[in-house]
Parts: sequence; structure tokens; C-alpha cells
Amino acid sequence: QVQLEESGGGLVQAGGSLRLSCAASGSIFRIVAMGWYRQGPGKQRELVATHNSGGGIEYADSVKGRFTISRDNAKNAVYLQMNSLKPEDTAVYYCNAYLCTDNRACDDYWGRGTKVTVSS
Repeated sequence: QVQLEESGGGLVQAGGSLRLSCAASGSIFRIVAMGWYRQGPGKQRELVATHNSGGGIEYADSVKGRFTISRDNAKNAVYLQMNSLKPEDTAVYYCNAYLCTDNRACDDYWGRGTKVTVSS
């Protein structure tokens, strides 16, 4: 069993900052990549940022220069520092991990989501 638990969402005014955290727990052998996706009202889920074990980082164009993803491998954790937030960043943010469990089965795992609301 693998679980991803997110925290850090909330309500913030435009221009403000929030920091999201996500920790993976369970029978984890190796985490290949961790990242964040979001789904805004009436929109499809989209990539926000990913961080793979090789150090590769990818950001959505809409968040480049404002959001920073980081990982703590010792804690199986990923973070998303969000600065200069805009109303269009309002969404439910989901933590994602592509990992292999102790039985060497590899798959995508998702957290339940944390809501971020940016008021104008």
C-alpha cells in the first residue's frame, strides 16, 4: 500500500504565496518522479511541475518564474513553493508520484488533492 498525503492549500490573495507539501508512505522501493498537477473549475487536470530522480525539472509555462518544485528524497517528499499567485491558479492541486513498490511493481500514484483559492 502506498499513500500520498498533501498539505498546505488554502485561501490567499492575489500576489501572495503558499507552499504545498506531499509525502509518500508505504511499501516504497524507489521513487522515479514526483510532481504536482492541478484541476481548475471546469478544466481538465494539467501538469504544474515535475521533478525526477535524475534532477530533471519541468514546469508548465503558466507557472514558470513563479513556482518552484523541490524534493526531499530522505523523506519521500515533494514541495511546491507558489509565489505571485494569480486568480487563475485557483484549483485543486494533486500530488503525483511514479514509483516502484517493494515487489518491484511500478505505477502512478495520486494524492487526494488540496484546494488552493486565490482571490482577486
